[in-house]
Amino acid sequence: MANEKKVPFLVIGGGIGGLATALGVAETGREVHLIEKAKEFGEVGAGLQLGPNALAVLDRLGVLESVYANAVIPKRLVLMDAMNGQELTALDLGEEFRNRYKYPYIVLHRSDLHQSLLDACRANPLITLYTNKEVNVVENEGDQARVTCADGSVFIANAVVGADGVRSKTRQLVSNDQPVSSHYVAYRGTIPMAEVKAHLDFDDVIMWIGPNLHLVQYPVRRGELFNQVAVFKSARSLAGEEEWGTPEELDEAFSKCCETVKHAASYMNRDFNWPMYDRDPIANWTSGRVTLLGDAGHAMLQYLAQGGVQALEDVACLTNMLHTHGLDIEIAFQEYQEERIPRSASVQTNARQWGEIIHADDPISILLRNTLFAQHDANDFRYVDWLYGRRYTMIQNQS
Repeated sequence: MANEKKVPFLVIGGGIGGLATALGVAETGREVHLIEKAKEFGEVGAGLQLGPNALAVLDRLGVLESVYANAVIPKRLVLMDAMNGQELTALDLGEEFRNRYKYPYIVLHRSDLHQSLLDACRANPLITLYTNKEVNVVENEGDQARVTCADGSVFIANAVVGADGVRSKTRQLVSNDQPVSSHYVAYRGTIPMAEVKAHLDFDDVIMWIGPNLHLVQYPVRRGELFNQVAVFKSARSLAGEEEWGTPEELDEAFSKCCETVKHAASYMNRDFNWPMYDRDPIANWTSGRVTLLGDAGHAMLQYLAQGGVQALEDVACLTNMLHTHGLDIEIAFQEYQEERIPRSASVQTNARQWGEIIHADDPISILLRNTLFAQHDANDFRYVDWLYGRRYTMIQNQS
């Protein structure tokens, strides 16, 4: 058929996970095609936090220096009380942290990371990129897969990776589940550094926490912009109302906070918001020649700053399996998911639990939490080793 195109390897989704997947597949010497539903490549949102486990993958993909050029390396991760303005606990990100995990912790604008990956894909002769290709149906057909797009074009591929986000069309091939609403909504944005109150420490990533809300602040784009994310639980969502997470609810939620937090929340752009959804972990991501990656497989709440990071871990693991198993795509996909599903499911469930902890609203839970936080040493990394200590090393092609 004239509208059919046969390709060796197809990636669905041109976000961070999809572009990184294309680079990983190309590392194995395969030709890879990537389709994106938008008319042009781009990344929505504002700031992004990347731990050492993400930087190890970006280094492997050859984009780390480009990413560093626009990043900020903070000194600490700090938890503050949004009600009284007191510091609760912190994690030092200095020399001891870097020696332990081999890479730093960085913050940057999402679009800067996306651009670094996009530039690398465009420069790679094994990668072909398409835009304006919205996927309607993904079908597994034994030794190949068929992807039908809304414009009538069809891709026949030897292998397909669905990196098409929390509302993945590819996921429908293996699960009929739906995204899970947390009843929380996020307002995100950046402001020029000159507009920020001078008494804040611009070298830290600060999370102000309070009952059913939090505010995250840190510099991005070489320190020229200040990123803020205001998150709160919507009473309208809990009541089942169709319109929820409104600017009026934002103002009401943060009106109870200390002056520093109230002032910061007043700068939030009210034009857009992001209702926060995740997915329940599932036991299978793969159907024959089709598998999932990133949010399509394990969408998670943002509280551990691991959504994009786990997608990058997926890429490294999948690339290793393709190196090891060569043309045996089905075995590569199966071993990839066997390794990644337990890890990503653990991060998903821990993100939900951490959200409950930081958003605690009863006095006893808050007192217990804050007492435990006060006992934590800033250079005690035992509680983050499981996150940041995981690194996928490059292996050579075994085919």
